[in-house]
Amino acid sequence: MLVKTKAIVISTLKFQEKSLIVKCFTQSHGLKSYFVRDAFSGKKNNQKIAYFQSLSILEIEAVHKNKGTLEHFKEIKTAIPFQTIPLDIVKSTMVLFLSEILHHAIHEEEKNDDLFQYLEAALQWLDTHSEISNFHLILMLEITKFLGFYPDTTDQNLPFFDMNEGVFSLFQAMSSLSEHQSDLLKKLIDLKLDSEQKVFQVAERQILLKILIDYYSFHLDGFKKPKSLEILREIFS
Repeated sequence: MLVKTKAIVISTLKFQEKSLIVKCFTQSHGLKSYFVRDAFSGKKNNQKIAYFQSLSILEIEAVHKNKGTLEHFKEIKTAIPFQTIPLDIVKSTMVLFLSEILHHAIHEEEKNDDLFQYLEAALQWLDTHSEISNFHLILMLEITKFLGFYPDTTDQNLPFFDMNEGVFSLFQAMSSLSEHQSDLLKKLIDLKLDSEQKVFQVAERQILLKILIDYYSFHLDGFKKPKSLEILREIFS
């Protein structure tokens, strides 16, 4: 089946000397993996390695056999060329980190147009703004809406957040955050991309980052801590 769709690059894996396996989150069919022959050789200018940077947004034409095997691109072009992300060390590190988060969080080979559109809009926001210190935290929290475990804010006035149940409660359980940690999470829940970005201090962002990674671990089987986590911490220290 010939498919034309937008796709966000989630991860790449070098195969042998010259080829790549590229995992993409497509707008039309969810998660798909593609085999790119001779990606490093320059023989196919329309499938060169430069297209496959973390979270690049592509316009692809591909052959989908839908047999559980690797698919193949027919044509590729950049859908939304980023102007600042590749040149800004903070933004590029964020993108690398978030691509790892998505790699471990998204598993379904099914269409999720709402998630795709949110990611596309958020990445464009990142590329066009300079105050971005909370971007990765906001994105990680917002993604949980689409994955089915966004915190229940019904009783957000209560002091403790239970990581296992995903609710705020009056009493502190074994799986609950401290009152201070819960307050930080409440502030993050109320934050939007266009909010004042300097609402947290460095140490508070580090606390929230750990909370979110632990929260993902509670709710996603097999979720792994991103390898780029330490790099991200260094950037924001």
